[in-house]
This record gives sequence, structure tokens and C-alpha cells, in this order.
Amino acid sequence: MEKLKNGQIYAVSVLKARLGHSILRRFIAFIIATMVTIVFSACSTEQREPTPSLTSQGTSTSIHLDVKKQGVPAPHLNDQQKAALQASRRVSSMSVQDQAAQLVMIPLQAGTAANTVQDDIQNRHIGSVLLFGNSTAGVAAVHAETQTLQSYASNGDGLLIATDQEGGAVQHLKGPGFAQMPSAVTQGQVDTQTLRMNARSWGASLQSAGVNVDFAPSVDTVQTQPRSNNAAIGALNRDFGLDANGNSSHASAFIQGMADAEVSTAIKHYPGLGAVAGNTDFTNSGITDSTTTLDGQEISAFDATLTANPAMVMMSLATYSKIDPDNPAAFSSIIMQRHLRDEKHFQGIIVSDSLSAQALSNIAVNELGVRFIQAGGDLVCADAPGYIDTILDGIIDRAQRNTDFAEQVKASATRVLTLKYEKNLVQ
Repeated sequence: MEKLKNGQIYAVSVLKARLGHSILRRFIAFIIATMVTIVFSACSTEQREPTPSLTSQGTSTSIHLDVKKQGVPAPHLNDQQKAALQASRRVSSMSVQDQAAQLVMIPLQAGTAANTVQDDIQNRHIGSVLLFGNSTAGVAAVHAETQTLQSYASNGDGLLIATDQEGGAVQHLKGPGFAQMPSAVTQGQVDTQTLRMNARSWGASLQSAGVNVDFAPSVDTVQTQPRSNNAAIGALNRDFGLDANGNSSHASAFIQGMADAEVSTAIKHYPGLGAVAGNTDFTNSGITDSTTTLDGQEISAFDATLTANPAMVMMSLATYSKIDPDNPAAFSSIIMQRHLRDEKHFQGIIVSDSLSAQALSNIAVNELGVRFIQAGGDLVCADAPGYIDTILDGIIDRAQRNTDFAEQVKASATRVLTLKYEKNLVQ
């Protein structure tokens, strides 16, 4: 630095001898301004911290934050990222038993007293409830029931309470305060703006009743002719009755309308039940789809609908021979992990169709939840109450014996808790 100063003095002396004082003064001012700029530029240069990001690879959730800032979610994270961060911390403090309990949804049939599931919620900490059957009790009665159920969640993690409220043949909650919903085929005949407004109204009734998740809409595209040959969907008019693009646009409108009423949704039955003859609930024959592919029209309806941000994707129990001939979709890592997670980047909850369905009757009950989670699933649904404890015990046992599976349980519990934080269900 001293040599530099001496060099500058020498240069000034030479210039003074050769130039007039006016020019010299301007030159010195230029030198000073340049040096000041360099000094201030050096002083103001600082190393920026990387923006916190939330990424998911495989079945694990990774949150990158400066260690010194882990006390409070960074203010520039979006709401979902903040919820995921809170969920990750909460899950890390849980026992493996409580993590596993977040992955099971216990069924409560219409007409059955809420206290029949009290022990599983209060003592085993099961985190979700499915209301099924055909209730005609109305909004006020269902609200009283859901409030009772929520009171059992003594560990501070409120319940996800779901039902199947599609419309037409599949509307589990009816009675005073619940509108009679038309079938999905009829819903497909109105424009998407009208459907969104209607779905908002239907969702408002669910919200008033304390139901926060609707297992709808069905985004299946019926391919069999006549439609009645497709027992699960076409025969019951559970699809929107349109081509894949139309089904997707109407499904998106339904999802958005429910979201307007603060009700989360699950699109189903991924990757589509429109090309099989049998109904997986009641048979294990006629449930192999030999046409659907990962780049075909039927699955494209689902994948396009993901942009509407459904909270969940429900997996079909059919088998897709051109995708994974060895496993039903609910046990297929090719469909759930490789395609839905890795290729389509879905970061929400993957929920099963009822694992007590006839389609899976040849599989041991304690293996059902294990196989679903191993393949990439998160939330186990079964409408047979007697299955739940055995499924939960199977998940816990495997997690205690296998560290890789334990990590999958933790990642899935984080996704479930993320939705709960988003819905302000966690105290």
C-alpha cells in the first residue's frame, strides 16, 4: 500500500510539472473518486446466505436452513414451506409409534358412536378419521360428532376428518344442511366456473360439519363401452363423463371450489379405474388394466389436475399390466415413487383406497400398511374397523426393525403433519 501511495505522489509531481493546476485538480478529484468507489464497494460486499429451500427426494423431506435460524421459520418461506418446517420439527420429537399413528385413518361408520374410536385416537394417537356409510343426520349432528372426535386428540395434533362426498351415488353425508349433490356426470355438464361455485357451497357444508377433507373428485376417464361395464366408475356415473382434458378441467374446478371453502381434496383413483370391469371394493377379478400407460390419456387427466393443488392423491387397487404387472397401484413404487413423486413432483399426501377391499384379500392384514408405505404411500385408509390396529402394529413393528423403513415412516408423517399445520390443526 505504501508503494502505491509513493507511486501516486510521484505521478502527481510529474503531472504538476507538465500540466496546469486546473487540469491537475480535476485529475486528482477523479483519482480520489475512483478510490472512494473501490473502498466502498469492498466494504459493502457481503456473502449472501442461500435462500432456504424445501425439497423432496425419494421418500425423505429435506429442509435447508442456516443453523442459527432454526428457532423460527424464515420470513421469506411460503406458507407450505413454513408448515413443512414445523412438521419436520414436530415429527422429529415423536416416538416411532406416534409417527406411525399419523399414517393411519380409522373408519367410523354412520350411526356408530364416536366413542368407539376414542381409545385409538386418545391412547394410540391415530391422527385421522374416515366418516363413511350413508348418514342422514345433517350438518349439526355431524358437527357435534366431529367436535367429540377432535376432543379425543389429546396430544395436540388435531384430526384430519374425511368423507366421500362426490355426489350422486357417492354422497356419504346428507340431511339438513347438506345439499343433494348431483352425480359427477351431471357436474360435468355445467361450465367450470359454475362447478367451482357449486363445489364451494358443498364444501362450506362440510366445513360447517367439521369435515376438513373430501375424498373427491374422481378423475377417472371411462374407456369401456358400454359405460355400465365399468362397475366402479361408469356404472355409477362417478366420472365427469368427458374426455381426459374435460375431466381434468372439471376436477380442477371442483378442487378449487372446495379449497375456497377451506376443505382439502383427494383426487382418485390414480392412475385411473376407467378401463377395468370389476369394482375393487367387492372383487379381485376383472381388475387388471391392460391399456393404461404412464404417457397415456387417462393418467394425463390426473397429472394435469395436480396443478390445482389437491392435498392428496388416492391410489387405485387395480393392477396396470403396461406399467407394473406385479403390483396393484397402491403397492407400486413405479407408479407412486418414480412417476408421481420423482417425475411429477407431487409433494402432498398419497392415500390408499380402502386396503380392506376384496381386491387385496389375499394379503396378510399386518403387511398391508407396510407394503403401501414401502412403495411410496403415506396415509393408510381402510373401511373395516377391525383392520386398523393390526395395520398400525405392522407398521410399527417394521419401523422398529428396519431403519430404512423407519425413515420412510418419518417422511410420510412429516407430509401428513404438514397438511395439519396448513389447516391449523396442530396446537
